[in-house]
Amino acid sequence: MPQLSAVIITFNEARNIARCLDSLSGIADEVLVLDSFSTDQTEQICRERGVRFIQHAFDGHIEQKNRALAAAAHPLVLSLDADEALSDTLRQSILAVKNNWRYDAYAMNRRTNYCGQWIAHSGWYPDRKVRLFDRRLGQWGGTNPHDRVEMLPAARLSRLEGDLLHYSYYTVEEHVARARKYADIAAAAMHRQGKRGAWWRMWLSPVAKFCRNYFLKLGFLDGRAGWTICRIAALETYWKYRRLRRLEVRE
Repeated sequence: MPQLSAVIITFNEARNIARCLDSLSGIADEVLVLDSFSTDQTEQICRERGVRFIQHAFDGHIEQKNRALAAAAHPLVLSLDADEALSDTLRQSILAVKNNWRYDAYAMNRRTNYCGQWIAHSGWYPDRKVRLFDRRLGQWGGTNPHDRVEMLPAARLSRLEGDLLHYSYYTVEEHVARARKYADIAAAAMHRQGKRGAWWRMWLSPVAKFCRNYFLKLGFLDGRAGWTICRIAALETYWKYRRLRRLEVRE
C-alpha cells in the first residue's frame, strides 16, 4: 500500500483545525501543517495531535500550498484547507484508492456549510476539486486567491465518491470581509499580469455573476442563504474590478 501525506496550510485556524485533523485519522501516513505564525491556539492543537508542524511567513495561497507539497515526506498527497474535513464516504473512497492506486489524480465534490446550512446550489455545489494527487505530476497554480491543482497534460484523472466538507463562513459579516479581502488580492494579481479593468466590466460582470449563480446555478433553491451568497459573489466581482481600475489610475 502506498503511503500518503496530508498537507494543510494554516493561519489562526483554532476553530477549524481539530475537525480537519480528526477526519484524517487512519487515512494519512503523515500529516504536515505549514503555519503562517498563528497567534491563536492552532499550534497547540496541532502538536497535541502529533502532526508535523512547520512555519513559514505567508506569501500567497499558491506559494504556501506548493511549499507544503515540497515539504511532504511522500509523493502521494492529500491537500486540504484547515476549514475542510473528509466525509465518511470520502474517507472510505480514499482508503480504497490507497489499496489500488490506478490514476495520477483524484477529484472530489466539495459541499459547503454556510452559516450552519449546507448549500446544494448557488455555484457552490458540486464544487469539484482535485485534492488527492501525485505531487511529481502536479502542483498548485491559478491566480491568488483562487488557486487550483494543475496536473501535467498526460496525467490520468478519476473522481472519488463522497464529499469534502467545507465549513466556510459562520456569519454573513465574515463572508463580506473575506470577499473584500479576496477582491483586493485578485485585483492585485490581475494588475501584475497586465490585465485591464474596463469600466463596463465593473458593472456588467457583477450582474452576469449574480444571474449565473442565482438563476442558472439554481441559487434560489438555497433560500435566503442562496440569495446572500449570490449577492456577495456579485459584490466581490464589482470590488475586484473597481480595485483594478484604481490600481491603473495610480500607474
